[in-house]
Amino acid sequence: MKLQHFFIIAWAFFACTFSVQATANALAIPQEISEADIKADLPQPYVVKKGDTLWDIANYFFKDPEKWLKIWERNLYISNPDLIYPGNEIWFNVKKKKNGGLSQIRPQPKVVFKAVEKLEAKIDASQLLTALARQDFIQADDIEGVGYILDSEDDRINYGANDRLYLKMQQAANDGDIFDVFRTGDSIKDPQSGKVVGVLVNHLGQIEVRSKAEGIYRGVVLHTFEELSRGDRLKPAKHINTKITPSYPSGKRLGKVLYIRNDAAEAGRNQVIGISLGLGDGLKAGTALSIHRAGRIIKDRITGKKVRLPEEKIGEVLVLVAQKDASVALVVESASSINIGDAVRNKANR
Repeated sequence: MKLQHFFIIAWAFFACTFSVQATANALAIPQEISEADIKADLPQPYVVKKGDTLWDIANYFFKDPEKWLKIWERNLYISNPDLIYPGNEIWFNVKKKKNGGLSQIRPQPKVVFKAVEKLEAKIDASQLLTALARQDFIQADDIEGVGYILDSEDDRINYGANDRLYLKMQQAANDGDIFDVFRTGDSIKDPQSGKVVGVLVNHLGQIEVRSKAEGIYRGVVLHTFEELSRGDRLKPAKHINTKITPSYPSGKRLGKVLYIRNDAAEAGRNQVIGISLGLGDGLKAGTALSIHRAGRIIKDRITGKKVRLPEEKIGEVLVLVAQKDASVALVVESASSINIGDAVRNKANR
């Protein structure tokens, strides 16, 4: 045998021996885990989250995560550590040395029984914006507003979008404040008492305050629904909540339909009405009420006496803006035409 062949054989034997020894070392049972290896005050179980890796979970329990990964490979409960799923609950117990200390629970589907809930239909935000942008309802003592249009920079009589105007204010305003421009309409009276409960106002547009000089404010017209003029009143712009959630007042509520927008003879779905219930009656934006029509008086053909038939529900409304003694409401459902004087009451009362 040549010398070089001897060295080749010797080297192959040495390499094989080294490989077997290295494999044996790699498969050796790792050092046992003790309480000292676990992080202090560790809440258990650990709930697996989406995207977790073995390293993330090992690092949660142990001061040295590399040490635990070797134990996990020999764990009897989690035989394939790659198959861990969000929601799995994992514990570590130092006393369970035979199975590596790990235990896992895979959550099972649960059936929950609960009463059927009525889902309210979504309120169309465009309806709310349309209903309140053009008209409002204010207290009789608020008709003067907080200011008025004095004039324009170019001495014109009528104004539109982007025109620059001079304003006279009865209260201080800041740059950037926005005001509704309005003109008063009809006074609204309670059909039974005759008391004035509010005044309709027509919105003409909006103005933003830009600056102040010598007691006069400068403003810019943001947009208009119709032409503005000198003397048109101002009031703080109303924030329209387009995410109104229906609510149902407790206790008995009973009122009347006071008016129908645009002097209409009757109202239907998506029209705006005024009702004789307000803040004093516990109403707020989102209060749901029903409208009822009084039953007709008929003659009983058997007895010959007059009999009043029961009232019938003819619609549902949602309060948009509540004032002290009255409110603006949107008709959301109607089975028949709604008229001034029809009863307004809690939905739960019928």
